Amino acid sequence: MWQGESAVIDSLPIIDLSAGDVAAVRGACERHGFFYIAGHGVDPAVEARLEQATARFFALPLEAKQRISMANGGRAWRGWFPLGGELTSGAPDLKEGLYLGEELGPDDPRVRADWPMHGTNLFPAELPELRSAVLDFIAAQTRVGHQVMRAIALSLELDADFFERRLTHRPLPLFRIFHYPPPREADAGGWGVGEHTDYGLLTVLKQDDCGGLEVKTPSGWIDAPPIPGTFVCNLGDMLDRMTGGRYRSTPHRVRNTSGRSRYSWPFFFDPAFDAQVVPLPGALARPVEQDAAERWDRASVHGLTGTYGDYLVSKVSKVFPQLAQRVG
Repeated sequence: MWQGESAVIDSLPIIDLSAGDVAAVRGACERHGFFYIAGHGVDPAVEARLEQATARFFALPLEAKQRISMANGGRAWRGWFPLGGELTSGAPDLKEGLYLGEELGPDDPRVRADWPMHGTNLFPAELPELRSAVLDFIAAQTRVGHQVMRAIALSLELDADFFERRLTHRPLPLFRIFHYPPPREADAGGWGVGEHTDYGLLTVLKQDDCGGLEVKTPSGWIDAPPIPGTFVCNLGDMLDRMTGGRYRSTPHRVRNTSGRSRYSWPFFFDPAFDAQVVPLPGALARPVEQDAAERWDRASVHGLTGTYGDYLVSKVSKVFPQLAQRVG
């Protein structure tokens, strides 16, 4: 806990996906909107390759990283950004990172239609192993995303393939690699990433052993420390919208106090870019004004109009305002 906040005795549940415990999934989604998953089936060797390639990437000279900057990624919103280059609530985050996603060639219909967030990843020529490590991990986490969403569908008393038929038949898998350096004395009061919620359906987070992730609960902020063999899952704004707030997108934040570099690998399992995200049958409507008053950004997800892509672009444009001006 940070200075000025009282410690809270609470913890996030660990759910073994192989056990098929629907009640545990429901309880986790209703209470915290955050939980750990075990039994996910991701090969540890795939994770180890990603960890090794990540450390090598952030150790590259600045010039090598600048050659794959996000300014060179165009409408695909791919590439590297420097420390402080991403904003949360208008404040620069104390992290640098690499934006990645599904590898799509120029003939893909979504690329030909000039959709934002779709296209080719940027990888440094100096580190050829990064490409295979990233794409193998994205493929593994896409399988995990479908697996968790099937469990969430059953927890809502829906058919297991409900989300796959409606929203994730062609998901938008977005992947980030973040490096939180040890804070300088001048940055001691800043956040690696400030309070926020995630935009889509589900986030599956791999974190290293440094810790630093905090989750907001009704009784206060709690730590979400790394647990070997697990990933952290949290629900996004679209599940909040679809369930009328029954399954909430929960604010979280990160501060690196480990005294060394912290790495994290969030994977965002989002609806199709052109999907219309509407409330589930029978979901109680959450008043827009009440929701906005309670949310971290004072912007309700329950008044959403348009496609998921419209919502995502509006949010990401606030994170990278200069980039949005160039590629809008």
